[in-house]
Amino acid sequence: MNRNDITEKIITAKVSKGIKWEDVATRVGQSKEWTTAACLGQMTFTSEQAAVIGELFGLDGEEQKWLQVVPYKGSLPGAVPTDPLIYRWYEIVSIYGTTIKELIHEEFGDGIMSAIDFSMDITRQADPKGDRVQVVLSGKFLPYKMY
Repeated sequence: MNRNDITEKIITAKVSKGIKWEDVATRVGQSKEWTTAACLGQMTFTSEQAAVIGELFGLDGEEQKWLQVVPYKGSLPGAVPTDPLIYRWYEIVSIYGTTIKELIHEEFGDGIMSAIDFSMDITRQADPKGDRVQVVLSGKFLPYKMY
């Protein structure tokens, strides 16, 4: 058994029970974005959160312990993603990555936007021409140090 096995079990139970990620997040007490990432094996649950997930998805004690192990982050299996939605994110970074980098450096200086001190919010925006996906990413700026 490994963390990937637990992720598959969670997804299987989610589908069979018709559970929504937002409902899971409410029970866990975190955002739907963080909770979904954690259920997909990209974040670490506390023991209390793991117990809630265990109850929701029918995980035993050993399986709940796997939810508390620090994961190997990065869930994409290959260099260029093939899933159309994920590929579009790859495309966005390929096209706009240098623009984002340039504008962050111009505003903040030499450094990075943290994916550790980070939040994300995904919402639907109604639009008469077709609903839009709004994704807001917010990461702490961390300057490079001179030494």
